[in-house]
Amino acid sequence: MKQEFLERAINLAIENVASQKGGPFGAVIVKDGKIIAEGVNRVTVDCDPTAHAEIGAIRAAAKALNNFHLDGCEIYSSCEPCPMCFSAIYWAHLDCVYFATEASDAARAGFDDAFIYEELKKDPGKRKIPFKKIELGRAKQPFEAWMADPDRNEY
Repeated sequence: MKQEFLERAINLAIENVASQKGGPFGAVIVKDGKIIAEGVNRVTVDCDPTAHAEIGAIRAAAKALNNFHLDGCEIYSSCEPCPMCFSAIYWAHLDCVYFATEASDAARAGFDDAFIYEELKKDPGKRKIPFKKIELGRAKQPFEAWMADPDRNEY
């Protein structure tokens, strides 16, 4: 059964390339043995650098379940998720990730994200794109307001 879901993710990736709509990536999200959402890479089509297959599938699954927590769901991806998708998978609380090819396979095809892992290890000010903190006296007020709200929707 797991192979069937992974085959679907791979087929979505192949179809996406053939239709000239995006990159060679596909993903499906499964709950209780059924596909509830699918996604393909639409970065170039949508002019959206976040439009990865896994992100699309996560968004569709959250909408289908009307819940931003995807506990009880698994994601099947045609390729090992990139750092952005890796993070989104954790934020979505998916139970497991199954993938067909490794990041090194994607790198050979021109989709190399190894530099991002290296950038994460660096001091924020020494990254290729510097991250610079600006001190403001009221900077923590949004967090204080969040913590003071008894009706906040925890995630």
